[in-house]
Amino acid sequence: MIRASLVILTVMGLALYAMDQPLWCAGGEPWLWSSEVWSRHNSQHLLDPYTFSHVSHGLLLAIALRGLLSPDTYRRRGFVIAVALEAAWELLENTDVVIRRYRETTMSLDYFGDSVANSIGDVLAMMAGYLAAELVPVRAAVAGVVVLELGLALWIRDGVLLNVLMLVAPAEAVKSWQLGGAPR
Repeated sequence: MIRASLVILTVMGLALYAMDQPLWCAGGEPWLWSSEVWSRHNSQHLLDPYTFSHVSHGLLLAIALRGLLSPDTYRRRGFVIAVALEAAWELLENTDVVIRRYRETTMSLDYFGDSVANSIGDVLAMMAGYLAAELVPVRAAVAGVVVLELGLALWIRDGVLLNVLMLVAPAEAVKSWQLGGAPR
């Protein structure tokens, strides 16, 4: 489980680097955390506010895989499947098509993709969410997602659900509300 996850993380990191994503913040500051979603540092450091949305990914993947897989397969392979799915999302998210879509339809007007470090941090956050979901009842995991989504909506005007909505079926009213949080 750990070995397979490390292989997936390594392959993802190498693939992102081959896609010309920077290893770390192109701005040169080697911080571990960047809290400002409206700056060039967003999605460039190991951790940022969106890290919490990846914890939600882990909670949701654990819930979904628990329901889709047999109990034996879930115990033996669920975690690695979740890591592979999250790594695949990180690769897709950093394609030119998705980056353009983010800039056109979401509050992420100056988004240029994630650094390799940020994508690794995102997958690690998903792993933490998945493992947390293993320790609590499904209802508590769902409650965790709700709390994270509400917290992110209040803090950065975004989250997993808003992100998916704006990528799949953009709503101008939502975009306007999100952009209302931008510094002037």
